Parts: sequence; structure tokens; C-alpha cells
Amino acid sequence: QVQLVESGGGLVQAGGSLRLTCAASGRTSSAYAMGWFRQAPGKERELVAAINWNGANEYIADSVKGRFTISKDNTKSTIYLQMNNLKPEDTAVYYCNAESPPPLLLITLSGDYWGQGTRVTVSS
Repeated sequence: QVQLVESGGGLVQAGGSLRLTCAASGRTSSAYAMGWFRQAPGKERELVAAINWNGANEYIADSVKGRFTISKDNTKSTIYLQMNNLKPEDTAVYYCNAESPPPLLLITLSGDYWGQGTRVTVSS
């Protein structure tokens, strides 16, 4: 079992920044991928960013490209989502996800492990 715990959400004005953190614990294997999904009210959950276990491959959704970056700290089994120039349409609950073994294409990330979610609200 893998446990994922997110933190870092909150309320921010448009143009502001937040950094989300997802810490993995439990049976983390050597090969995996982790990523961030978000779900806005009335909308489907969408993949925002993903990264593989060695950081060699990343995926960033077009809707956030140039504003969001994903990174990881292997020593802590932790990933981060740095969100800059936030917009009201970024308002959502952000979920961390992990999949092992990692998918061939990060855009297809759909692991069995989910965090509890952290809410991000961007005011205009």
C-alpha cells in the first residue's frame, strides 16, 4: 500500500502563486510515476502534470503550460506542483496520484493510489 498526502492548497488572488506538495509513504517501489489531477465543480477530473520516478520525463497539460511546473525529491518520495500566475479557472481540488509500474505515456497516468485532495481557490 502507498499513502499519498497533499498539502499547500489555499486561497490566492489571480496572478498569485502556490506550491502543492505530495508526500508518498508505504511500499513505494523503485519505478513509478506520480502526478497531479484537478477537479473543478461540475467538471471531470483532469491530469495537470506528471513526472516519472527519475524525473527524466514530464507531462504538463496545455492549459497550464508555462505557468505550472512539476518536480520531485527522490530522497523524500515527494513531488511538488509550483503554480504561478494563477487564474480563476485554476480553482479546483487538486489530487495526487501514483502508479507503479509507471505508464508508457505519462498522459495516461491513472494509478490506484490517490491522496485526499487539497483545495485551491483563485479569486478574481
